[in-house]
Amino acid sequence: MGSDTKILIVDDHEDTLYALESALAPLGYDLGRATSGDEALKQVLRGRVGLLLLDVRMPGVSGLDVVRYLRRLEQTQHIPVVLLTGYGPDHELTSAAFGLGVADLLMKPVDPWALRTKVRYLYDAHQRHQALEREVRELRALTESRAEPKTESRAELDKPGARLPGQRDRRGSTPAQDRT
Repeated sequence: MGSDTKILIVDDHEDTLYALESALAPLGYDLGRATSGDEALKQVLRGRVGLLLLDVRMPGVSGLDVVRYLRRLEQTQHIPVVLLTGYGPDHELTSAAFGLGVADLLMKPVDPWALRTKVRYLYDAHQRHQALEREVRELRALTESRAEPKTESRAELDKPGARLPGQRDRRGSTPAQDRT
């Protein structure tokens, strides 16, 4: 798909990982997998994860613990997370999940069509957001580099009659031409 980020699927059951991978395969995205919260954190912190499908209840580090950690770090706080649970509706879980800013909470077994639709929307929106952030950073850097004079010192520019590099005087010459 041209992107260098992947969708990371995290579940402690191999059969669930396989089912989710099979459901998402038609989208053509790069898929990664992890079988624990610890492993998921390591992969996300290495970078290049554009969306996280995360089981809520896993031994050791739970899905909610992973989300809590990711939301505290600037580089991971905006990665969309879809939590998956096989334990049915739970008001406390729902409150905690959406309080942490997860994109959605789905019940297992997950409908493949609904999953593909949500993943496509969330992943593509995140990719567009990342591209816009890169463009803003590049434009800021370009603007800042053009705003700072390169050849003249600040003291020289503060003198009466001083011109910016490339600025012409009444005769039509530039500061560089005056020096020659």
